[in-house]
Amino acid sequence: MKHILTILLVLICCTSYAQDNSLYTKQLFIQQNDTLPYRLLLPINYDKTKTYPLVIFLHGSGERGNDNEAQLSHGAALFLRDSIRQKYPAIIVFPQCALSSYWSNVSSNTVNGQRIFSFKIDGEPSVAMNLLLQLYKKLKKQYPINKKQIYVGGLSMGGMGTFEIVRRLPKTFAAAMPICGGADVATANKLTKTNWWVFHGSKDDVVNPQLSKDMAAAIQAMGGKVKLTIYENANHNSWDNAFAEPTFMHWMFAQQK
Repeated sequence: MKHILTILLVLICCTSYAQDNSLYTKQLFIQQNDTLPYRLLLPINYDKTKTYPLVIFLHGSGERGNDNEAQLSHGAALFLRDSIRQKYPAIIVFPQCALSSYWSNVSSNTVNGQRIFSFKIDGEPSVAMNLLLQLYKKLKKQYPINKKQIYVGGLSMGGMGTFEIVRRLPKTFAAAMPICGGADVATANKLTKTNWWVFHGSKDDVVNPQLSKDMAAAIQAMGGKVKLTIYENANHNSWDNAFAEPTFMHWMFAQQK
């Protein structure tokens, strides 16, 4: 009997989770021969006569694909909380990068067992980033977005994409929250018009935490506003720590252009 109750409880929890995720409607952005799947969450009692903040969240490399599901693995549940939706009504977008692409122009190789990332600081955006930039233009036309409250965040590959999209749209975002990401410090001068909260785990053996430390220092040196949080006991998965920050949402939505 106890085992049956346990199974029923698990099924109920899984069903609730699926139902919650279904609140993110499935959308496709198609441009020529390329497609960017994305999930869209509108505010409770959405009113097209009002304006709302826009939040774009970029997933990591493990969630790439075209199922329009995997990108909700991390972070999506946070925006589904009733308390969050009631207090911070916003338009939430989770795009999904194709398996063959990457949010940012970056390459990597392993040297002495350590993964080294090389960021391209100029040139055309990746296919995924280009689609994301075009999707952003579409969202601006389609929905009543408050231009003073546009936010972007992401983890790992998405953290790198966060730095890049802010660089490509330097006057757009009021706040950016890259988690275990990185970029080239030479781009810091283009990132100062956005308020930053940068997160990383000190034991990260996938993306060196020094990348976040260096970016935070470089942006600050150029006159930008940066909060840097390093989790001393966290490895690559520092996003759970970041999402658990009690002021994460309040800080983000408090930032305005």
